Amino acid sequence: MDGRGLVRSVTVVGSGQGMRARALRAAWRRRRADVVGLPRQRAERARTPGEAAGAEPGPGGGRVRFARSVLEVRVTVGGAVFLGWDGALPEPSYALAGAGPEADPRARLEPDKDGGWRVVSERMLLTVSRRGAVEMRTPGGALLRRDQPPRWWEGAAEAAAEGAAGDAEGPEAGAGPRWMQRSQLPPDARFFGLGGRAVGPRLRAGTYRLWNTAAGPVGPGGDPLSVTMPVLVSVADAGTLLVFHDNSWDGSVTVRDGAEGRGSGHDRPARCEVRMSGGPMRYWVVAGAPSRVLHGWAALTGAPAVPPRWALGHQHLHRGADAESEVRRVVDGHREHGLPLSALHLDSACRRGTDRTGEAAGFPALPRLAGRLREAGVRLVSGVEPGVRAEPGRPVYDSGSAADLFVRDARERTVLGGGTRGDVVFPDFTDRRARKWWGALYAERLELGFAGVWHTGDEPLSLCAFGDRTLPRSARHALEGRGGDHREGHNVYALTMAEAGYAGLRELRPGERPFVLSRAGWAGMQRYGGSSGAELETGWAGLRSTLSLVLGLGLCGVPYAGPDVGGRSGRPSAELYLRWLQLAAYLPLFRTHTRAHAPGPGAPWEFGEEVLEHVRAALAERERLLPYLMTLAQLAHRTGAPYVRPVWWQHPRDRALRDCEDAFLLGDALLVAPVLEPGVRSRPVRLPAGRWYDTRTGHGHQGPATVRVAAPLGRLPVLARAGSAVPVRGADRQPELEVWPPAPGRTGGGLLIPDPGEGWERPAAERFTVRGADDGSVVVERDGGGAVGYRVRVRQPVDPPARRDRTAGPGH
Repeated sequence: MDGRGLVRSVTVVGSGQGMRARALRAAWRRRRADVVGLPRQRAERARTPGEAAGAEPGPGGGRVRFARSVLEVRVTVGGAVFLGWDGALPEPSYALAGAGPEADPRARLEPDKDGGWRVVSERMLLTVSRRGAVEMRTPGGALLRRDQPPRWWEGAAEAAAEGAAGDAEGPEAGAGPRWMQRSQLPPDARFFGLGGRAVGPRLRAGTYRLWNTAAGPVGPGGDPLSVTMPVLVSVADAGTLLVFHDNSWDGSVTVRDGAEGRGSGHDRPARCEVRMSGGPMRYWVVAGAPSRVLHGWAALTGAPAVPPRWALGHQHLHRGADAESEVRRVVDGHREHGLPLSALHLDSACRRGTDRTGEAAGFPALPRLAGRLREAGVRLVSGVEPGVRAEPGRPVYDSGSAADLFVRDARERTVLGGGTRGDVVFPDFTDRRARKWWGALYAERLELGFAGVWHTGDEPLSLCAFGDRTLPRSARHALEGRGGDHREGHNVYALTMAEAGYAGLRELRPGERPFVLSRAGWAGMQRYGGSSGAELETGWAGLRSTLSLVLGLGLCGVPYAGPDVGGRSGRPSAELYLRWLQLAAYLPLFRTHTRAHAPGPGAPWEFGEEVLEHVRAALAERERLLPYLMTLAQLAHRTGAPYVRPVWWQHPRDRALRDCEDAFLLGDALLVAPVLEPGVRSRPVRLPAGRWYDTRTGHGHQGPATVRVAAPLGRLPVLARAGSAVPVRGADRQPELEVWPPAPGRTGGGLLIPDPGEGWERPAAERFTVRGADDGSVVVERDGGGAVGYRVRVRQPVDPPARRDRTAGPGH
């Protein structure tokens, strides 16, 4: 680190003399640790696999041997394809849910033309050329992606021993050198994913870093963010393809859009380049329709956790709440103004001065307060940071030190980070002993009355925010007994912390579904909870980034997500706050926030009576849609399909929909078109194929088309698919079916998965068919026969001409 880096470090933590001193000490310690612990840069030599020397067929594929490498090809029973260079195998992996999936015995390596090899499977034709290029095609032969032979950079002495790496076995082979892979895709391909990105949701041409960080409020163009994943989704006429490079090292992905030639001109393929600073080089490929791709991805990395029922309601984060009176003021304010509230997140109230040792400062009777709030339907969620104050005599520090559970440097000294309250140490969550120990500590949180936890600073950044804003890269991690340093462990640190919290809460309260929310994470984090996203700029650009983040995370397998309303860096205008809240009311995680004694978004009643009235309407609509949201949560757990989906979800071949970035589908039934610019009172909406009804006016529109709809200040444009039966909450707070009529002679349908409460019950899905009769009436039937069992309300469309008010099948 140079002098500028030290100055930036001091600026980050403030102007206090003690904080400056801690910043300088932390930056100096980190610099010295990396100088000692990391290998010195040496001369490197690039190498490629070379010529194919033979193959060993086996179940699911086999191995292709090259002059200087070996490629493992394996097709699994679920249709996913694994490729590993230099003997890399699917395990060990933090992304996979348990052991690697079973190989498909029907797929085997076969000789191909020009000295290459191929594997034919049900969903993909994969060919390997004699030089190491890999092509992925549909069963019909349409190209999905072509990977050029990869390149490695190794020390010159190692590279001279040709063939040594090719004969190596196990995941450690090739773990050292950095590598690069270039790929070509169809010219019409569009790119999505790479975690939660402020740009998008479609990824523009550029380079995206794969390194979790949250140095401050992030706006469009701010990259990277706190949840980065090497998960790239491409959508083209040929099909949808998900490619996951199972590698947690620092790296980057560069994408370039292609172009189709006109007349006699040549096509320019879309391009992708992946670079990683370490190995192994292994990746998974899943192809098919979008729903099938996400189902296969969930089968690999684990089913998304179903949040507790209350976690689908309105939640509020109050930063700086350091007294019981402040908490009561926030809760009472929501109640007095008629705003439903299901959970209150406390940022620092129960961390300051306690370190999980008992009563929180400012909360002498926190359990009693939590009990009263729970009776009123409000849960408390505790913010938790990984840093433990390095002070002998504190129970957590003493027990962790005695068991040797904190991260150490190359000299076997505990790594210290400079926090706002003194030096801190960090548990090594890549050690299962540390995860078990940490999870047991959450018993104290439950005893204080908290219903869940929110992991903040889990990059870890906040308490170690000096210089590069991370632990020293030379810091040592257990990595499940394999051993390694922070270069490999940084991106999975938050993931393993979430695993520790989820397992601990589940063991402490086996009858309740845990609530774990993480700011940072990696592939597979959906198994343990959701993501609160990055800190976004307060502005219209930040509002647009909100939609980008949630859509991107959903396509990477994390369906429960949503950044905070209003951003973090200042107070938004009344219109911006309202439009942000209206959008968030349709996202899986709906959380507003305020900051005590500091500038911030403010409470809804602080923006005037007109805004407050519109906020009530948005919150009421959220409450009304809770049965639908719970159905989507259960569906995500069973199929991997995100709650929030891009508009091309069911029509990936519609190129206009691929470029649509200002609207989204909530499930299959609703299309939400948020207002992302100031002063907008009507806006164009690109509709997928089919008939759609404006849920406010009842006017019908036929897609595919672009239509203009009203967007008054009081609500967002929301359109319902004709023939859909949407489960909603009725006036008696019981579920009912809101039906939007199909065209005469057409059918539609709906799905309702009853609310399982807070436990682990797996209720059966209830499916319904909606039929449009020739006389204009509508019939609703339960699939499989029997009474519908719910009140049915058929919405009256304005266009076409009005039909009979409502009719239904048995049980209406």
